[in-house]
Amino acid sequence: MLHAKVDSTGVETQREVVKEEKRQRIDNQPYMTFQQELFSRAYKVHPYRWITIGSLEHLNEATLDEFILFYKTFYVPQNATLSIAGDIDIAETKALVEKYFKDIPRGGTEVPRPTAVEPPQKDEIRDVVFDNIQLPAVFQAYHIPADGTDEAYALDMLNRLLSGGQSSRMYKALVDEQKKALVVQAFPYPLTDPGLYIVLALPNVGVDIEDLEKSMDAEIEKVKNQLIAESEFQKIRNQVESQFVQQNSSMAGIAEQLAIYHVNYGDAALINTEIEKYMKVTREDLQRLANKYLTKENRVVLHYLPKSAQEKPGTTQLEKNN
Repeated sequence: MLHAKVDSTGVETQREVVKEEKRQRIDNQPYMTFQQELFSRAYKVHPYRWITIGSLEHLNEATLDEFILFYKTFYVPQNATLSIAGDIDIAETKALVEKYFKDIPRGGTEVPRPTAVEPPQKDEIRDVVFDNIQLPAVFQAYHIPADGTDEAYALDMLNRLLSGGQSSRMYKALVDEQKKALVVQAFPYPLTDPGLYIVLALPNVGVDIEDLEKSMDAEIEKVKNQLIAESEFQKIRNQVESQFVQQNSSMAGIAEQLAIYHVNYGDAALINTEIEKYMKVTREDLQRLANKYLTKENRVVLHYLPKSAQEKPGTTQLEKNN
């Protein structure tokens, strides 16, 4: 924030570093374009339609003046959080913070925040992505509430039910029992504004990708139609409590959590009370939210297919429909 030198030499060096990082971590990794492919279809108005790392086109076109403006706008004290945890003398620590940070000037530009509101999605969006892969895959993305809301906590618990390890419902049903999937996973993508809940699966040998998708949907329908058993719900509550304790079991973990709570929610004291938000969630909440958000009209569905299949129109019914 104080001594960074933003010039053409540094910018051009780091521009190439980021481009190479994008190639290695996203462009040249099987399925790893899923974020770009899902978010660009799920959002039409909000900036979330662009993934954070950007495109090669964006990286190439960014000018030195834009880098400098970005630095002056965002790398400023009023946009930074310092958290310190440990066996410290508070007065002495504050004096040290003052000593080392007081000379950093405040930024002269207001830190911008997105104001765009993504309108509700009314119809299911389906598409095919041809990738350099050997096995096809199904990706689903449902719109979900913003991080930190009461519903977000309930959806986190719903995700643990569906995809919280090898004892979760989707893994047991699709991998262990039906043998339809090699991999099945789901995770919320919580963001400051409403984000996405992503479900993905890779089919087992000989399993049709559309049949796999139907089985994925069937597990979600069970949650929507049947109230979770009390014993299964208690297991999820235990998982939440265990994770909460582990996150705050070290000084580094405490410092990180304090910063996250302050930056994301504006309330560092959540480190003492967030667990209560989870404990307020009921079985009925899980069923209600599954019916509210895990609907076909609220999702994007992508079938990832090998590039070799691109020469064979009609490989799947989904491809025929597109």
